[in-house]
Amino acid sequence: MLKAVILIGGPQKGTRFRPLSFEVPKPLFPVAGVPMIQHHIEACAQVPGMQEILLIGFYQPDEPLTRFLEAAQQEFNLPVRYLQEFAPLGTGGGLYHFRDQILAGGPEAFFVLNADVCSDFPLSAMLAAHRHQPHPFLLLGTTANRTQSLNYGCIVENPQTHEVLHYVEKPSTFVSDIINCGIYLFSPEALKPLRDVFQRNQQNGQLEDSSGQWRGAGTIRLEQDVFSALAGQGQIYVHLNDSIWSQIKSAGSALYASRLYLGQYQLTHPERLAKHSPGGPRIRGNVYIHPTAKVAPSAVEHTCVLHSIVGWGSTVGRWARVEGTPNDPNPNDPRAHMDSESLFKDGKLLPAITILGCRVRIPAEVLILNSIVLPHKELSRSFTNQIIL
Repeated sequence: MLKAVILIGGPQKGTRFRPLSFEVPKPLFPVAGVPMIQHHIEACAQVPGMQEILLIGFYQPDEPLTRFLEAAQQEFNLPVRYLQEFAPLGTGGGLYHFRDQILAGGPEAFFVLNADVCSDFPLSAMLAAHRHQPHPFLLLGTTANRTQSLNYGCIVENPQTHEVLHYVEKPSTFVSDIINCGIYLFSPEALKPLRDVFQRNQQNGQLEDSSGQWRGAGTIRLEQDVFSALAGQGQIYVHLNDSIWSQIKSAGSALYASRLYLGQYQLTHPERLAKHSPGGPRIRGNVYIHPTAKVAPSAVEHTCVLHSIVGWGSTVGRWARVEGTPNDPNPNDPRAHMDSESLFKDGKLLPAITILGCRVRIPAEVLILNSIVLPHKELSRSFTNQIIL
């Protein structure tokens, strides 16, 4: 049997999603028409032998999250449970803290997925590689160019065996063009090194991390405390993937992730893409239209919204132009902007992405390109083009 763990973090990690994260937790933010973590759950549910999916984080289990979990269990016919951390425990602390729940039932292995990544999730291929050559840790990797690799965890591998010989998180100089995708497959034995880190933290008391903040003994960082320490010891291996992948660290990068997922829908979810219908609007490209939205068949291009997120309760009038700077966190694009900053600086909204909030009302004469319009009962008429509505 298999299990999956999705690391969803908590409110303090959602600052780059503000003000949108005030309305909805970041893991539930819609990407290509569905909550961000639904893409993860769908991929996990398709793996033969999957018995349970666990979400670990320190969000309060509020009504939206509870409704989502209930709907996911019904849709995928799998137990989907949320385990709340008592405090932020890092990427590995929650795994160790909830080790009994993860290992209950005796899984042969368990997937670990960071919630803030976009991917085609080649989980079956990772499982086949693990079963062919079992090891405690298997990391999904992809390639990046020399410039962009500095923004990620970098992996030096043995090209014959794919063993991870060296691992550095966000190095200051070029180390490798293979980067960590934040998607893993662990054997039960992988929890032993986490136990060692926990015991060492207990002996040392509180520790100061690279940002100058103090962290308790239960806080474990997979990347620095485990991967870097165990690299070259025959325990960590990498599985390379050359398909779609990006991080979703901010609202701007959610636009890029949406384009990737919408492109995949032709094969994976054609039913989610809007289609031409008699008397309906003209659809160009890969478009998702929310069920609560109505698109006027006679919509024309008198108003333009580009590379933007139109949030709940905003109003866009006729002959308006709302345009943000395109955000492209493609690790192989040397000009890509990783968008690691907050949306706000010195009290001002940065121009990398345009966000409008509160009570969306859009007239029929609207062209929307590469943007996200969040659902609202007053969003009744609009024309869409390669967007999420």
